[in-house]
Amino acid sequence: MIKLLLLDVDGCLSDGKITYTHDGVELKSFNVRDGFAIKTLVKMGYQVAIITGRDSAIVELRAKELDIPYLFQGVKDKQAVAQQLCAQLGIFPEEVAAIGDDLNDYRLLKWVGSAFVPNDALEYVKSISHVLERSGGDACVREMIEKILKANDDEERFLNFWI
Repeated sequence: MIKLLLLDVDGCLSDGKITYTHDGVELKSFNVRDGFAIKTLVKMGYQVAIITGRDSAIVELRAKELDIPYLFQGVKDKQAVAQQLCAQLGIFPEEVAAIGDDLNDYRLLKWVGSAFVPNDALEYVKSISHVLERSGGDACVREMIEKILKANDDEERFLNFWI
């Protein structure tokens, strides 16, 4: 049973594109469907964390908006951060699902119980993960969450928050 979701940002929660204004302000777009599902999972008692290699005020804002309790930015070794978080929460690797799309996610994806990648991820990480139908930034995190809910036999509880 999955208890903890680990989320990458660029290429998963977003499409991986970074836009800068002429003033140097960074812009990213996030999918509302991902956010809707993440926020519901948090309400249901699932643990959710963002682990990203970059530092971004936008990501901090998005994490707060979605009530994501754990945010790790500027991370070089995502697996080490995940191991520390699991130790803190008393969660085993087989109880963890993660989504990533690039080589900096590889070790983490190999370590967790359920690894997911968007369909536009690198082949290296596709070879060790469940490949989703959706691309990064196109509600692929929502697709992953729905698969986890089915595997956990938790769909009805998720739906009962809204119907």
